[in-house]
Amino acid sequence: FSLKDEEMELFTKYYVEWKGGRKSGSTSYTNIPRFYYRLPAEDEVLLQKLREESRAVFLQRKSRELLDNEELQNLWFLLDKHQTSPMIGEEAMINYENFLKVGEKAGPKCKQFFTAKIFAKLLHNDPYGRISIMQFFNYVMRKVWLHQTRIGLSLYDVAGQGYLRESDLENYILELIPTLPQLDGLEKSFYSFYVCTAVRKFFFFLDPLRTGKIKIQDILACSFLDDLLELRDEELSKESQETNWFSAPSALRVYGQYLNLDKDHNGMLSKEELSRYGTGTLTNIFLDRVFQECLTYDGEMDYKTYLDFVLALENRKEPAALQYIFKLLDIENKGYLNVFSLNYFFRAIQEQMKIHGQEPVSFQDVKDEIFDMVKPKDPYKISLQDLINSSQGDTVTSILIDLNGFWTYENREVLVASDNDNTGDVDDT
Repeated sequence: FSLKDEEMELFTKYYVEWKGGRKSGSTSYTNIPRFYYRLPAEDEVLLQKLREESRAVFLQRKSRELLDNEELQNLWFLLDKHQTSPMIGEEAMINYENFLKVGEKAGPKCKQFFTAKIFAKLLHNDPYGRISIMQFFNYVMRKVWLHQTRIGLSLYDVAGQGYLRESDLENYILELIPTLPQLDGLEKSFYSFYVCTAVRKFFFFLDPLRTGKIKIQDILACSFLDDLLELRDEELSKESQETNWFSAPSALRVYGQYLNLDKDHNGMLSKEELSRYGTGTLTNIFLDRVFQECLTYDGEMDYKTYLDFVLALENRKEPAALQYIFKLLDIENKGYLNVFSLNYFFRAIQEQMKIHGQEPVSFQDVKDEIFDMVKPKDPYKISLQDLINSSQGDTVTSILIDLNGFWTYENREVLVASDNDNTGDVDDT
């Protein structure tokens, strides 16, 4: 072993240490835990079965960790027993000391809810430093419900990767129908149309890039599942049903409109048939763009494509709806609307005004008003983000695609005055 070799070894050792490398003899790199597990291929049937069984066992275990009805009732009893006076109106309160006592008695499943962080989160200006028992109990119920729903949705996650495909969500909703009393009156023959109607809302708003799958996390975070499960309430008011996309009256309304538009009864809608949608005042140029950009079959639209169209036009304030309409307005596919695009669509509104015997409004005036409303970053271009940020997207799109929408905007002051007069009449009487 020569001196030169020894020098080289020492140099390497000190150099590595100086550079922040691992010390000689350290084997920590061999202890890095495995973090990638390959998914079984389609032909590896045994591995796939093993993975499915493992997930099912895991989900069952998670389900058993949740509070059941009896345990929730016991929790309420303990909270009520340890309430701290005085009450605020009829609201029972509890201080931190009693809160911890309940946590000790409630059992191991409840331990996660009895933390200082959760107590502080629910603390609202009480002079005695207490929280509402009802608010805390509702918080626990909401958490339990979210976990139950997550487990329920995960059972339909065939790929086991935290998202649902369209067919997965269809199966979930189909099997949910018998548990929703508000849907008891639905004919079984209508189930497939109902499921299609319900699933479209999830995918229209939660899958803007049209990947064909939605994260379970996103489904839980949005309000759609709340709306769907609201149908468990047997006493749900007529007003609530009419505004709930998932209710039987709403689904039958949308499907009924589709059948009424389908004059030749071939199950599809042509451009001419769709032109009678709503008030029948959508412009031909806009309808041409719908049929150019959206999925059609031999130039006709099926029910699923129609649902996207309805969701976009009925929710024009929402970013997903504006994205749908913006794509149709962006005729040059440049990612923005310029004066040419606006003029292209507004010309059709002017033509319709002439047909109805009205004096056409100057495009120059309308263009200036649109740019004033949106206030885009670039004074010559309107991007989708500009439209969303302005909170005027619904008004702008209505002006460009729908004569009735433009007329409502143009006569807004007259309509407001008319409403005020009506209110005055009511007050007088």
